[in-house]
Amino acid sequence: MRKVLAIVRREFVERVRTKWFWVSALLGPVFFGALIFFPLLFAGGGSSKRIVLVDDTQSSFGARVADSLDSSGVFKVLRRVTPRPGLLDSLALEVRGRRLDGFLIVTDATVDSGVAEYRSSNVSSLRDIGTLKDVVGRIAVNIRLERAGVSPEVVHQAQLPLALETRKISGSTTTGESSGQSFTLAYAMAILLFMAIAVYGVNVMSSVLEEKTNRVVEVLISSLRPFQLMVGKVLGVGAVSLFQFAIWAVSAVLILRHRTPAGGGMPAADADRTPFELPHVSFGTVAIFGTYFVGGFLLYSAMFAAVGAMSSSEQEARQAQQPVIFVLMIAYVSIWALSGNPDSAYAMTISFVPFTAPIAMPVRWAASIVPGVQLFGSLALLVVGIVAVSWVASRIYRVGILVTGRRPSLKDLLRWVREA
Repeated sequence: MRKVLAIVRREFVERVRTKWFWVSALLGPVFFGALIFFPLLFAGGGSSKRIVLVDDTQSSFGARVADSLDSSGVFKVLRRVTPRPGLLDSLALEVRGRRLDGFLIVTDATVDSGVAEYRSSNVSSLRDIGTLKDVVGRIAVNIRLERAGVSPEVVHQAQLPLALETRKISGSTTTGESSGQSFTLAYAMAILLFMAIAVYGVNVMSSVLEEKTNRVVEVLISSLRPFQLMVGKVLGVGAVSLFQFAIWAVSAVLILRHRTPAGGGMPAADADRTPFELPHVSFGTVAIFGTYFVGGFLLYSAMFAAVGAMSSSEQEARQAQQPVIFVLMIAYVSIWALSGNPDSAYAMTISFVPFTAPIAMPVRWAASIVPGVQLFGSLALLVVGIVAVSWVASRIYRVGILVTGRRPSLKDLLRWVREA
């Protein structure tokens, strides 16, 4: 045990004393905050789009559309023109010359069919297209109502949207957590777990590969067993990751306490989309997150250590780690399915499989109520998976750490596991 602790201390000190560790630890929260807040801060930014309205109507429909687009703040209608030969080609040349951002074509048939046409150099902006559809569609509906002798104001009042307040039931209490907060918590937990397990697992692999290629491992195993070396590396890098998470947690608390001045200019969330709101994080959520992070890290670090031991170069290691990353990504790419329907057969299945449970179960926990039987069952299977994978990885590590010159085949790996 004393030798294992010596390896743990060595791995921890070597990483913590580097400048890059402190740079990533201190600037990590700033970087992630920028990734989250900058897109939201500038989501509604940008100048108004300069467009021309091609009005092929015999009513006030075109003029009303032009006025509404002008007042939206998203578009600036430079002029309203009637169709003539060669007009569309002339406007297209202006768009290509960047003197115009686009042009909208409306006809009398637009009111009846609900079909208009927008030509622009950029038709991928959800904000722009959404504004056009909303303005043109709303005015077309109003005109239809007026033709039928119905007051649009009365219809609008009758169609007043419902403000649905959500209350999440957690344990024996009912919290004021909204749907956006639940999704944000599940999404954030999945990203943090995936990145932490992947990054620090690769660190274990790189450490094993570096000592193997530098022949340092031949000196180390003269005084301790290969299994002790592998366990020491996994625990040492794990301690570094937990230490960095503690720094990030403290930094996150300080940033969130001063979030109001920084976020005062952020646009309001769209009611029709899932809003990103700051969630309430309970002690139970923190415990679940920490438990599954440790379990997932131990599971995948053992696999990454085996990958490093069986590889003779950085290129071989990158190729050999791909199956491990693919398995980890199964749960990561299932975030929407897990948060949208956490009680589905698929969500329950991957939350019990040891290779996907470290991400799947915390997401289910954040999105819904997980019965205690399922939670403990998932943890029990994860522990069994850690023991089984560590046993296999240790046998591959024991032989592979001294093998150089060629990449072992699957047959070689099976022989190592059987004979080690």
